Amino acid sequence: MTTRMNILITGGAGFLGDRLARTLLQQGTLRGQRIEQLMLADLVAPRDAALLADPRVRHHTGDLLAEIPALFTQQWDAVFHLASAVSGECEANFDLGLHANLDTTRRLLDACRAQTLAGHAPPLVFFSSSVAVFGSDPALPLPAVVRDDTLPTPQGSYGIHKFVCEQLAADYTRKGFIDGRAARLMTVSVRPGQPNGAASGFLSGLFREPLAGLPSACPVDLDTSVALSSPANTVAGIVAVAEASREAFGGRTALNLPALTVSVRDMLAALETLAGPEVMGLITHVPDASIAGIVSAWPSRFESVRAPRLGLKADASFTTVLQQYVQDQPDAVRHPQARARLGLPPLS
Repeated sequence: MTTRMNILITGGAGFLGDRLARTLLQQGTLRGQRIEQLMLADLVAPRDAALLADPRVRHHTGDLLAEIPALFTQQWDAVFHLASAVSGECEANFDLGLHANLDTTRRLLDACRAQTLAGHAPPLVFFSSSVAVFGSDPALPLPAVVRDDTLPTPQGSYGIHKFVCEQLAADYTRKGFIDGRAARLMTVSVRPGQPNGAASGFLSGLFREPLAGLPSACPVDLDTSVALSSPANTVAGIVAVAEASREAFGGRTALNLPALTVSVRDMLAALETLAGPEVMGLITHVPDASIAGIVSAWPSRFESVRAPRLGLKADASFTTVLQQYVQDQPDAVRHPQARARLGLPPLS
């Protein structure tokens, strides 16, 4: 058995990849084995100077589909596959979605299979799936509460890609090529940085931008309910799924990570309570039928038996989610009144 871990994170320069990398490095081990090397693969190089200064960290840039042969000139003990084109991008560019999601995941799984067939132990492969695998099909309407045995019926290209890849990972696991784990991530809020092409992006932008003193528009009805998870809770779920034994994970079917169910109206109320009415004045309601259609098709209520068995639970409230963002990103809060109410020193 290996006494060290060489780990590959695809999408390693992204928000979740960066946070996962920092969590693993701080922990120092994965599955009880010392982390020797952490490779961050993405279209661009990571921007976290402190992360890159760690001698265990390397990075590789370029289109993942094209770069997989170069990445697999060495053996990987664990692969966290986070890279993908997001929901809005997949709807706008069908070919991009196929390339970035289906073709790349298949090539990555085959590279892991080749490694195993060459005599190495099957690598741990974590696949980042999504709540978007669920939708309401005319023949199978989405139930009010999604449970572990609810049949996925995705209604968008992104969700279909994720569900197909879940099944591929399950089959490669069944055949012994990989030790595969798939977890369905909820919408992560509040994400720092720049907006991305996800239909759910407004669920971060509605809070990130006003806290920075910038305007933001809400594209959906305020009574729209959504299933959310904070960044810290999401990464904790990813690590717990990766570290669980096969028996504890339970089968090969993707696991639904815990979700906080909250309406957009209640999210905004939490923002006003924490940051004040001046911040709320930066938010307008500008309906967008395309985004509303995608988001409303996703489930908002989950009831899971499997996730609590791994010690996972949902965030307590959206107030705690906002507080986490302020604690993690104090310099991103640039609105003077918000800083004062949150107890942050004035910006110089």
